[in-house]
Amino acid sequence: MTIKWVKVDPLVMRGEPFLYGTRLTVRQLLELRREGYDLAQLLRAHPELRVVGIAQAYRFAADHQERYGEFFGGDGALAGPGLTDEEAAVLPEELRIPGVVVVKAKAAARD
Repeated sequence: MTIKWVKVDPLVMRGEPFLYGTRLTVRQLLELRREGYDLAQLLRAHPELRVVGIAQAYRFAADHQERYGEFFGGDGALAGPGLTDEEAAVLPEELRIPGVVVVKAKAAARD
């Protein structure tokens, strides 16, 4: 059985897309990311989440920018920290979307 990581059901969460096995909507996840939550913080706050589910939610948002446009910058990237290359290594290639799922680490500050 293939898991559909983002579900939409008019009888659940008032029809707001949510992550499989959680009570967390895609919008709530994007708000947490925009507030600065990285992968470790998300998993600590919501241990029911899975990395692939988080990545699928970010891809869902990218595919539905008419609904989630406020979370995207002019360059098409999602606001806030995404997954690092190392964190995204466990994901299938099609989920390693630059700027949406995978965000480059900030350059080290120079002295």
